[in-house]
Amino acid sequence: MLLLVLLLSFRFSYSQYKVEPPEGYTLEIGNMVYMLEELKGRITQMVQDMGTEQIDYLIDEDANSIGALILHLASTEAYYQIESLENRSFNKEEEEKWMLGAGLGIASREKIKGKPITHYLDIWDEVRSKTLSGLKQKDDKWFAETPDGEVSHHWAWYHVMEHQAVHMGQISHIKKRIPK
Repeated sequence: MLLLVLLLSFRFSYSQYKVEPPEGYTLEIGNMVYMLEELKGRITQMVQDMGTEQIDYLIDEDANSIGALILHLASTEAYYQIESLENRSFNKEEEEKWMLGAGLGIASREKIKGKPITHYLDIWDEVRSKTLSGLKQKDDKWFAETPDGEVSHHWAWYHVMEHQAVHMGQISHIKKRIPK
């Protein structure tokens, strides 16, 4: 019975939270923007006070660091920005800038390290600013379009959001495994 009371009280206290589109966005895009921003805020809060040694920590030889994962989130978002908002692929300069973070793996373990968390968060902030500006220029009709006949803009941005949520769990796991 106590468990039921606790679950019900959690449900009712949690019900005060709702997804509301920020001003200046259409309803569907605004809802997605709200969720993207909420996730980014939670990830930022989770890592913002970590030192360089902590964000460079590798659980094992196949793992990625928290810094690399934050850069990966920014890189992935930059890719979907260009694909959906600009209807094109990365150019050579953008590939050079983003592919290390997008790919992760051995190269990122060797090269993405030694910088403070603010370095990675600032990059993500810059990318997000461009995302927010671009999405503000679009409407829900555009959001529903499937320019390639298969993937709608809505699904693409849903994927960015779910991708961030998955890596938020991974970042949390790594953070808990860092030796005290």
